Amino acid sequence: MTGKLKIGALISGGGTNLQAIIERCHDGTLDAELVFVGSDNPAAGGLGRAGPYGVVTFVVDYPALIGAYRQNPEHCVLPDDFDFEAVAARQTLMDRLADAKRLQLFLKTRAIAEAGLLKKMAAHPFDLIVLAGFMRTLTPYFIDRVNTNSHMPRIMNIHPALLPAFPGVDGYGDTFRYGSKVAGCTVHFVDYGEDTGPIIGQKAFAIEPDDTLETIRQKGLALEWQLYPECIQLYAEGRLKLEQKQYTLKNGKRVQRRIVKVLSVGS
Repeated sequence: MTGKLKIGALISGGGTNLQAIIERCHDGTLDAELVFVGSDNPAAGGLGRAGPYGVVTFVVDYPALIGAYRQNPEHCVLPDDFDFEAVAARQTLMDRLADAKRLQLFLKTRAIAEAGLLKKMAAHPFDLIVLAGFMRTLTPYFIDRVNTNSHMPRIMNIHPALLPAFPGVDGYGDTFRYGSKVAGCTVHFVDYGEDTGPIIGQKAFAIEPDDTLETIRQKGLALEWQLYPECIQLYAEGRLKLEQKQYTLKNGKRVQRRIVKVLSVGS
């Protein structure tokens, strides 16, 4: 890759990880340029973090779009390139038979919103999308239109737990309530599942007897602000390589998994 990595960020809230990325781009310790910040939430506080740096911002109002679909689904226009059956077959979030109506609502409203995101993103060419507290699950419709290179994904996420343990929206809370003695955060590529994509990097810390959920979150955030820019920098340096691994379990079952190998400098 020549020149700086062009990053687009998607957020839903205050954007503290976004701030860490912005500062690293600004001080030159991250070989990247933030080209836009998008949100599903018009009230996202993180949108204001981009303004002082001259970064373009935009909003695709997910709640409004979902509400409009619920009221008048026949009046909502799906993207021309949306194939419900193809997207439903690739997603791994819901059982198609058990949740048929819910799945239809989810994928169709997501397609409308994601088409809006893609349209706004198209005006600002990017190399990598970073999810910095974006609280919406991306569907195969969106993922397949961003991941145009089968050898290297272009969507990265940070999760507040040591995956594969505790996926979902409340990683630190789930870790704390389970009684774990170690907590941490994970940066991974996004795939069709919920926090199931190949892991790029992790940082961990011990949970002390006097820790509370709030202190765990504070410790975790401090590590997130270090880990996310580090993983983005590895991407910028071309040091991440996806490998397909096959493992044979004791019962004879074979499983396949894509993993991320971090290459040494100059390799």
